[in-house]
Order: sequence, then C-alpha cells, then structure tokens
Amino acid sequence: MIVTLIIACEIGFWVLLVVGLALRYLARMPRLGAAVLLLEPLLEVVLLVVTTIDLKNGAEPDWKHGLAAMYIGFTVGYGHYTIKRIDGWFAHRFAGGPPPVKPPKYGMARARHEGRLWVRTVVAAAVAAVLLQIAIWYVGDAGNTDSLLAWQFNAARVAGIHGLIALTYTLWPKKPPADDEPVRVERPSSVGEKG
Repeated sequence: MIVTLIIACEIGFWVLLVVGLALRYLARMPRLGAAVLLLEPLLEVVLLVVTTIDLKNGAEPDWKHGLAAMYIGFTVGYGHYTIKRIDGWFAHRFAGGPPPVKPPKYGMARARHEGRLWVRTVVAAAVAAVLLQIAIWYVGDAGNTDSLLAWQFNAARVAGIHGLIALTYTLWPKKPPADDEPVRVERPSSVGEKG
C-alpha cells in the first residue's frame, strides 16, 4: 500500500503542477493556479500520515517506509526548485515570458550551481534521516528497525556521493570547448605585390 501511495503522490505532484500552471498561464487565472500549486505539500502530508498509521497498526518497518521517508525528503529538498524551473519554462512556452535561465555549463559558475544542488541533496537526506529516526523511536523495541537504519545510511551515502561529484566541479572546473581550428588572420597585401 505504501509503494502504491508513493507512486500516486508522484503522479499527483505532476498532475497538480500541470493543472496549476495551465490555470495560471493558459486560463489566465493566476490566483487559482497558485492555489492548486499550494496543494502540492498536502501530498507529502498524506504520505506521512498513512505511513505513520501503517506503523501504528503494527506493520513491520521495512524498505517501503524508508522509501516513503526518502521521497518526502526529496520533495522537501527539490520540490520548490523543480516547480520554479518548470514554471519558468511554462511561462516562456505558453505565455510569452522570457526564456528560462539555463544552468551555467562551465567554470566556477557551474561549480557554484553544483554546490547549490548538493545543498538541496543534503536537505533532502537530513529530512529523510529525521523522519526515519522518528519512525525508529515510534516503533521502539516493538519491531525490527534495521531496515530504517539502513535507509538512514543510504540517505547519508547519497548526500556524500553527490558532495564528491559537486566537489569535482570546484577542483577541476569544466572549461568551454576550444575551437578546433585556429583563427586565420589575413594580412593586407603590400602595394605592388601580386596576387
């Protein structure tokens, strides 16, 4: 049931996003569109409540509960960023807005961008770890919480790996590609020179 709810929340996220943006830009109802977009966090609240009820009813903590915590953490860390990026694209595509700013590709600007994404991953991992810890305390000695502990380790591992990847952009900044052929400069011909 938890996995089905996670899938339903993901589908609901995208449905609410498309409906909210369509109302905002296509139907020219920005307030109603904003209200629909504000419903997005309710999906995570529903998932959290159902997961808690599942544990309260005596379900053995397992990978599904860990996955639910990771999903909620990811939504907290990346939800606003995702909505903002898609909003910019939608406004440009359907409402004549300016083209969305693309992430930088090279140099320290790219390194800063990757660092900001890593901070989002740390937030996502921290939220997941806190939710998992609360679930461990909630279950207490009544059940086996090894799976939840493993998910906490997975959250830390994901943040660590992403941190190493982000660090590579700082240590070895990506450089713009150089032109393959050198630029030829034509000399003006001298007076009397043929040719």
